[in-house]
Amino acid sequence: MVIQLILGFLLAYALSRVGTPMAREAALRFGVVDRPDGRLKNHAEPVAYLGGLAVFTSFLLSLGMTFEFDQELLALVLASTIVTAVGLIDDFGVLPPKPKMLGQIVAVFVLLKAGVILELVFLPWWARYLITIVWLLGISNAFNLLDIMDGLASGVGFIAGSFLLVVAVLNGRWVVAAFTVALLGALVGFLRYNFPPASIYLGDCGSLFIGLSLGALAMVMGYTEASPLGFLAPLYILALPLIDTAYVTVLRLRAGRRIYHGSPDHFPLRLRRRLGGSTERTVLAIYAAGVVMGGLGLLVMVLDPMATVAVTAVVGAIVIGILVWLARVPMGA
Repeated sequence: MVIQLILGFLLAYALSRVGTPMAREAALRFGVVDRPDGRLKNHAEPVAYLGGLAVFTSFLLSLGMTFEFDQELLALVLASTIVTAVGLIDDFGVLPPKPKMLGQIVAVFVLLKAGVILELVFLPWWARYLITIVWLLGISNAFNLLDIMDGLASGVGFIAGSFLLVVAVLNGRWVVAAFTVALLGALVGFLRYNFPPASIYLGDCGSLFIGLSLGALAMVMGYTEASPLGFLAPLYILALPLIDTAYVTVLRLRAGRRIYHGSPDHFPLRLRRRLGGSTERTVLAIYAAGVVMGGLGLLVMVLDPMATVAVTAVVGAIVIGILVWLARVPMGA
């Protein structure tokens, strides 16, 4: 199985390295690009979308050629395919917000139908279903919101997926590991072209695919064998997109703007200004934060409850302090 995992990763990587330039050429030819607007999009010239399509295709081909599908894996793939298709239509600029959300709900329903649900046994069934829906939609859209800087969402997705792969191996969940390594290989190949300065973007099809996939993967593993508070591990591993979503929501509400109104309130944009305007330094700093949070996620799986509460309190205080510091950065409307 280890050899299969290595082959799955390498195949996805190779396909992504080859497929991403092809996706870029197609996007430029058909005008599927992100155009600068002088406000939030300040790149010098239009940048191709469809990177997410290259990532998804590489992932799917690798998975199909190296691993056998069972019901759980089929459900994960089908749900991922649905959100990728929804995001791709949105990248062409023809999908209003309500149908876009409806497509994501259909993908979540596929996972629920396959039995992919949070295993919080101390909650009633209806609460677990509700939390599952909120979690999956939240993570999916959190990665969509986080995709506001070269290499950010794809790199954070790779780091989070790497820690989920560790959890999958510790759980002996080889099917989950197979899905994860194919995703990681595709992301590494794509990052060659997406790291600053990016020549291609994920687009909504890529960010929604990464978000839903990681959110679903985080749900199908056990975390509480050594510690009853181990279920906090996915919140640590996927902390950065969740923090950014909560952050922009609070700042936009305080400013009297609609939650989905585009604004430079994201903490990575504010951090970049603090770091002198360097996108590369900002992205690397956020990658480092993702590694730290992922490591803490693995740690809380083995800590006793009191230690977990103490660590979470300290981490929470540090995060809030940093966010308050960044909120003082003048960003404009």
